[in-house]
Amino acid sequence: MTNPIELYFWPTPNGWKISIALEEMGLDYVLKPVHLGKGEQFAPDFMKISPNNRMPAIIDPDGPGGAPISVFESGAILQYLGRKTGQFYPKEERARVEVDQWLFWQMAGLGPMAGQASHFINYAPKIVDDPALIEYGRARYVNELNRLCGVMEQRLSAHAYLAGDEYTIADMAAWPWGRIVHKLGQSFDDFPKLKDWVDRIHDRPAVQRALKAGDELRQKQDLSKDQVRDMAKHMFGQTAASVNAAKSNQG
Repeated sequence: MTNPIELYFWPTPNGWKISIALEEMGLDYVLKPVHLGKGEQFAPDFMKISPNNRMPAIIDPDGPGGAPISVFESGAILQYLGRKTGQFYPKEERARVEVDQWLFWQMAGLGPMAGQASHFINYAPKIVDDPALIEYGRARYVNELNRLCGVMEQRLSAHAYLAGDEYTIADMAAWPWGRIVHKLGQSFDDFPKLKDWVDRIHDRPAVQRALKAGDELRQKQDLSKDQVRDMAKHMFGQTAASVNAAKSNQG
């Protein structure tokens, strides 16, 4: 009997990538909450696992050679789990390259650009007193996200999934961001193939289970401007000095 994988998680698109993969692959896991708004990502024990002070991260007690292994960065975790299980990550090199390029496209493009669009739409108006600066940032990232949605629309017009005709870790990486683009200045009416892909993956039983995982962690409350500013100290504008200070405070 294997020991469950520990998933250091918060219910965000990056966190859901890994809970989806674990559910799809049928792996036992246990959630280890990392409350980002409270700065728990700076806890010394967590930073031993994730030196970039970001979730998700995992500890697999049954790693290579039977020894525990920790992995941070969602793309690396997805590749590791794909190799471990032999699922959703082909062994044949040409097929694997196809998956890798769309996985890294998500890591370098879709995720960061959607995240920045979300920042300027959802957070900046509450923490920045400069409408012109907010509008410039909003337009910059909403427009780039629109371009990336166009890339997905073109790809999904020719293929059922991002890496071809099979559902893979590349889709698991992109879907949590793709499903919320309509909240980030985009219209699914402009991207019908993208919307179809979002709906098909949403209906997968493993994805439904993953979305429920950790739902109780998200506090559903309206935050005051002061509370948002306090939370933002933990989430935005970090420097090496501020991270070290937060780490010391956690210790």
